[in-house]
Amino acid sequence: MGRYVIRRLLQMIPVFIGATLLIFLMVNVMGDPIAGLCGERQCDPATAAQLRREFGLDKPVWQQYAIYMGNVFTGDFGTAFNGQEVTELMGTAFPVTIRLTIVAIVFEIIIGITLGVLTGLRRGRPVDSGVLLLTLVVISVPTFVTGLIVQLLFGVKWDLISPSVSSAAPLDELIVPGLVLASVSLAYVTRLTRTSIAENTRADYVRTAVAKGLPRHRVITRHLLRNSLIPVVTFIGTDIGALMGGAIVTERIFNIHGVGFQLYQGILRQNTQTVVGFVTILVIIFLLANLLVDLLYAVLDPRIRYA
Repeated sequence: MGRYVIRRLLQMIPVFIGATLLIFLMVNVMGDPIAGLCGERQCDPATAAQLRREFGLDKPVWQQYAIYMGNVFTGDFGTAFNGQEVTELMGTAFPVTIRLTIVAIVFEIIIGITLGVLTGLRRGRPVDSGVLLLTLVVISVPTFVTGLIVQLLFGVKWDLISPSVSSAAPLDELIVPGLVLASVSLAYVTRLTRTSIAENTRADYVRTAVAKGLPRHRVITRHLLRNSLIPVVTFIGTDIGALMGGAIVTERIFNIHGVGFQLYQGILRQNTQTVVGFVTILVIIFLLANLLVDLLYAVLDPRIRYA
């Protein structure tokens, strides 16, 4: 196991470099960030040249990337064009989005897996058809529509929640935004769990466990559920990074100043340092989440061994 983890960590290095290089190149072709600092008027040539030297934009792109990566390994993600350190922005934004993502993941695990097991064991019955229809509707409706409807009904019309989240963003205020963020992924988890449960119910090892006279709850939890959760764990693990990066819409709707808000502001203002810095952390989170998923396979299925 130890050698496998070390090998996977070494494999992450070229993936990390390739992903950050791609993002760096894409961000640098968005436009001239210096022109955006001057507003609608054209920058004075001398002022523009000074700003480019100050932010290192006068160097070739490959040299800018090399300097950026060298600074990243020392914990320096650069300075935003407003003079604020990117690490300071991360310190305020990431805790909020992490709490929001945790709430969303909890909803996915509890509600999604529970509904998936329930419908998988009752395949073809009315409860199965009803849940399938409901999840299809959730998947079909865009997240921004779901968020606006929930905000309008629960926050404005019925006054059950606050229409926007406060700057502190405590967990109790993130429950509804977290449910909105997790809605589509929750529906996929439900359908994926249902399919996996329904397929494994007819497996030989399940019929053998039933034939031995084991209690139904033990057959489900010890035999059926553990093997059925492998594809579900894969989806949830990869969904962690997607939820954090895809929270832009939800955070905009509920006025949450998290990672999505900072990325939106960075893209809008062509603030390359902010965008690249935040995406770099998201790449690291995504890679670590995938490593954790691979390690969980051995916990769910004892037959899986890593050399």
